[in-house]
Amino acid sequence: MFSLLPKLAPPLSKTALHLPKSFSTTTPQPQDTTSAAAILTNLILTSTNPKSLTQSLLSPSINWTPRLVDTILKQLWNHGPKALQFFHLLLHNHPSYIHSVSSFDHAIDIAARLRHYATVFTLLHRMRSLRLHPTPKTFAIIAERYVAAGKPDKALKIFLSMHEHGCFQDLHSFNTILDVLCKAKRVEKACNFFKVLRGKFKADVISYNIIANGWCLIKRTNRALETLKEMVEKGLAPNLTTYNIMLKGYFRAGQIEEGWKFFLEMKKRKCEIDVVTYTTVVHGLGVAGEIKRARKVFDEMVREGVLPSVATYNALIQVLCKKDCVENAVLVFEEMLRKGYAPNSTTYNVVIRGLCHKEQMDRAIEFMDKMRDDECGPNVQTYNIVIRYFCDAGEIEKGLELFQKMSCGDCLPNLDTYNILISAMFVRKKPNDLVVAGKLLIEMVDRGFMPRRLTFNRVLDGLLLTGNQGFAKGILRLQSRCGRLPRQFKL
Repeated sequence: MFSLLPKLAPPLSKTALHLPKSFSTTTPQPQDTTSAAAILTNLILTSTNPKSLTQSLLSPSINWTPRLVDTILKQLWNHGPKALQFFHLLLHNHPSYIHSVSSFDHAIDIAARLRHYATVFTLLHRMRSLRLHPTPKTFAIIAERYVAAGKPDKALKIFLSMHEHGCFQDLHSFNTILDVLCKAKRVEKACNFFKVLRGKFKADVISYNIIANGWCLIKRTNRALETLKEMVEKGLAPNLTTYNIMLKGYFRAGQIEEGWKFFLEMKKRKCEIDVVTYTTVVHGLGVAGEIKRARKVFDEMVREGVLPSVATYNALIQVLCKKDCVENAVLVFEEMLRKGYAPNSTTYNVVIRGLCHKEQMDRAIEFMDKMRDDECGPNVQTYNIVIRYFCDAGEIEKGLELFQKMSCGDCLPNLDTYNILISAMFVRKKPNDLVVAGKLLIEMVDRGFMPRRLTFNRVLDGLLLTGNQGFAKGILRLQSRCGRLPRQFKL
């Protein structure tokens, strides 16, 4: 296990409609960009007249910048069709504004998520026609979406065809495609691809770390060790990232004592130990239910002069919520604030989930309000947590009320939000609830989300059983348009 430890390379660096008078023709400051983006996003979402929308967005009072466009695309992320409509509107109609590479990347990502692959390649060709060359990041985005759609071979093909679009493969892009495959748990495919091309791209420590991390993600620590031993045999020295990968791998696989021994051996061999190392051990021990031991390691870290990060506090708060009690988690949250740390959305979400689990919904809502005060704002995960717990508690109206706030705010619902609410509509078996489920299904399709066949069929069954044959016919037509083969229903 410890043959990797003696050699330690230096750690690697981390890599008409009326617009408000506030629009000006000068370049907006960051806060102006945020407010302008919110207004324009709402305009795009609520507009039903494409011609009027075009006239409004082409108004000379709007100073379009890449930052403003990117912010709007991010806010429209969970309404893919509207995001692409906005992008194409500027692309084809604005007399002077030209999209940046980053905006094209956002649009390509959205189109690929919607599985509009013809649009993806049209956008790639349009970039080149505008002399905006696609970057390795562009192809990484496409590859990641192919892998997420269950098409890893397509992802490899897009990597191998990069040069046809004027972007040549290098070691960095090779490592990126390996990382995309491994994080999607397509480790065997990544490993085979690595073996074929590692010589051509001169695989480095990062390459081997990515493959090792892939094996750890699927709890195959023995294969990860084999990969890293091979790396040493090739004359490449492991670095701190290498050791942190193995350490996390042991804890993820439930090999708690192996992980603990590996940690102690790192200290014994005088390996540099950083905040990531300590955070991994704190989280690993905590998940295993060893709260006192986890807290002891946290205190030791502080004594050793390694400052905890927000991620460390998040790890400790999470395990306290899961394995101890939420009150202790809140105490650590307050301690974090006293020490000057700024909690992020993950911190809040972990506490909110803990409070919801203990049926303290009012306190959870208070923490949502604190998020707004801290300007990190509730995100879609925050809303999904609270909506799910409201629905599980039978308070479906409160869940729907939160959903309505999302739909008209700057945090749009995602696929999980719709699935949570549609499932909740079947709990009470009320005819009206099943009509709501049908409406949610239609809305999610309009926003570019593809329901599972099971979801379609469940809604159809519910509508038929409650006498809503007319509505069921509409859902059946929608299912057919979405490419889902319908079952034979008697309507």
